[in-house]
Amino acid sequence: MSLAPTERDILSDILAFHVEAGVDAALGDTPVDRFAESAAEKSARATARPAPLPATAAEPRLAPAARAVPAAPRPPAAIPSPELAPPDLAATEAREAAAAAPTLDALRDLLERFDGCPLKHTATRLVFADGNPQARLMLVGEAPGRDEDIEGKPFVGRSGKLLDRMLAAIGIDRSSAYIANVVPWRPPGNRTPTPQETAICLPFIRRQIELANPDVLVCLGGPSAQTLLGIKDGITKARGRWMEYDTGTRTIPAIPTFHPAYLLRTPLGKRMVWRDLLAIEARLKQA
Repeated sequence: MSLAPTERDILSDILAFHVEAGVDAALGDTPVDRFAESAAEKSARATARPAPLPATAAEPRLAPAARAVPAAPRPPAAIPSPELAPPDLAATEAREAAAAAPTLDALRDLLERFDGCPLKHTATRLVFADGNPQARLMLVGEAPGRDEDIEGKPFVGRSGKLLDRMLAAIGIDRSSAYIANVVPWRPPGNRTPTPQETAICLPFIRRQIELANPDVLVCLGGPSAQTLLGIKDGITKARGRWMEYDTGTRTIPAIPTFHPAYLLRTPLGKRMVWRDLLAIEARLKQA
């Protein structure tokens, strides 16, 4: 059958389109099920039997019962995890132990030996405190991060450098401040401590504040303020308000403010923190 030039051009364009689309085989008009076996193929496969391999001198044939069965691989030995007390019991033990610590050094030694908090078994080291324990100003964050876990001191990473600049703005450095965290061990992956982990560590930071006996307490971030001051509001609403922290022997003026890590993410918060720092400076002059 001869085609007109126009029809040939049209068919040529269609063929070129399919070639560019990746079509590389021509199919018939009738569909073919290429997965179906013919009756002859099924019969041939059913009657075919593989010929037995001849035995050799090097490899004598064995009876089926005598063939060696490879032993199943043994699973790797499980690493025993430390046995931890239930959270309620661990919190009770923490309260009793913290109350018995007569000094900050004794409290630190006690924490080094305390095994009731699971975070101790995943952290590199204890992050107890930094600065001057005799200082009139004490700052408390939530938990250590990666840099703190490596060095064993709170606020030594990017957040720590920003905190140093914040304190320097009102004439304070680490020799005139005492810095700690509610939780003294780094949570894995810098995750938020669980309520159970915080409850276990709470008696220790309370005793630490009591023994340090500062004139002004600053809670850095919402979790620290909510844990120590019992507030329900978020840090944006709570910051800048003076509250009272009761140590059991005296009442300390306390103020929540933004955590330096928050300021690294939200620089606009520095304006509000500057007002908080001026309030802290004024309160220290009054005390």
